[in-house]
Amino acid sequence: MSAVTRDQVLETLRTVRGPDFEGDIIALGMVSDVFISDGKVYFSITVPAERANELEPLRQAAERAVKAMPGVKGALVSLTAERKAGAAPAAKPQPAAHGHSHSHAPAQAPSGQRPAKQNIPGIGAIIAVASGKGGVGKSTTAVNLALAMKANGLKVGILDADVYGPSLPRLMGISGRPQQIENRIIVPMENYGIKVMSMGFLVDEGTAMIWRGPMVQSALMQMLREVAWGDLDVLVVDMPPGTGDAQLTMAQQVPLSGAVIVSTPQDLALIDARKGLNMFNKVEVPVLGIVENMSYFIAPDTGNRYDIFGHGGARAEAERIGVPFLGEVPLTIAIRETSDAGTPVVVSDPEGPQARVYREIAEKVWAQVQARSGRAAPSIVFE
Repeated sequence: MSAVTRDQVLETLRTVRGPDFEGDIIALGMVSDVFISDGKVYFSITVPAERANELEPLRQAAERAVKAMPGVKGALVSLTAERKAGAAPAAKPQPAAHGHSHSHAPAQAPSGQRPAKQNIPGIGAIIAVASGKGGVGKSTTAVNLALAMKANGLKVGILDADVYGPSLPRLMGISGRPQQIENRIIVPMENYGIKVMSMGFLVDEGTAMIWRGPMVQSALMQMLREVAWGDLDVLVVDMPPGTGDAQLTMAQQVPLSGAVIVSTPQDLALIDARKGLNMFNKVEVPVLGIVENMSYFIAPDTGNRYDIFGHGGARAEAERIGVPFLGEVPLTIAIRETSDAGTPVVVSDPEGPQARVYREIAEKVWAQVQARSGRAAPSIVFE
C-alpha cells in the first residue's frame, strides 16, 4: 500500500463543506498545513470562535473523510479560532449540533477580558519548567524535578510541551504509542511511577514538525485536556525554550500554579532567563524560583571543583529581582549519562549527591506552591 500524500489529503478535503458555506473547506482557505507522519494525518480547521461548538460536526466529517483514505492509519483534526488572512468570513449562526465537542478554540469573553482558565479535573497543581534559551538542561531538570517530587511522596505527571523537539520519551526511557479510549481520550504512558505525555509518542523520532501556531496550540491543549491523567498532586510541564506560541498558550489557557526558571551561571544564559521571567511576570504567573544548572564541575578523578561557566550568577539574579533561589545542580557525567540512557539520576542513584540536590529543589518548589495555593488565580490581561 503506497503512502498517502499531502495532495491526496487536500483533494479529499475538497469534498467537505460546512452547513452553510459557499464552498468547500479547501477553497475557503480554512485548512492549515497538512502534516503526515507514519500514515497519520494532522491538520487544523480555522473557524470563527463563536461557531466552534456548532461546527464540531464539520471537524468530524473531515476526520472521517481522511481516515477512509487508503494508506491512512489515523487522523488528528482540530478546530482553531485563529483567523488567517483571506480566511472564510463568519457565516450566519446555525442551531448548535448535539454531541460532544472537541474544539480547542477559546470561549468568547466580554470585550477587553480574557476567557477564564479552566482547571484540569484531578490535577492539584501545574508547574511550568522554562528557560529563555535552549541548551541549559531544562528538560533534564524537569524530569529529575518530577521524579524528586515523586520520591518526596507526591503523585506526579509530566507533560512535554515542546512540540518541535520532544525529549521526554528518551529521558524517561519510554517507547511505543499511547492507547486511545472512548471520546478520543489518550491514556498516558508511564515509567518510574510517573504518568508521561509527549508528542514524541505520536510521531517518529527525528520527524520534522512544521506546524503553524494554531496547530501547536491545538496539540498542546489536546495533550493536556484529553489525557486520562487521573488524580495527581502535581503536573510538571516541560516547556519549550524561549517565549513563543507554546509559552503564551500555556500562560493564557492553563491555570499554572507557577513557573520554575532554569539557567546556567554565565551572563548570556541569565540575559535569556530574564526574558522568560519577564514573560511570566507580564501574564501574572508566579515565578516559583530559579535553578542554576551546570553550576560547577566536580572532577571525577580528583574531586576538585571547577566553576567552568562562572558561579553564582543565577543566585545573584534571583536576589536582584526578588524571587527564590532554588538550588545549584552540578555539571556531572552521571547526570548526562543517566539522562541519555533513560534512567534519570534521581531513580538510578536515589541516595547520591545529585539526587539529593533535586529532592531539595523539589521540596522548595512544592513549599512555594502550597504557600500560594490559597490565592485566587489572576485573570490574564495583555496591555
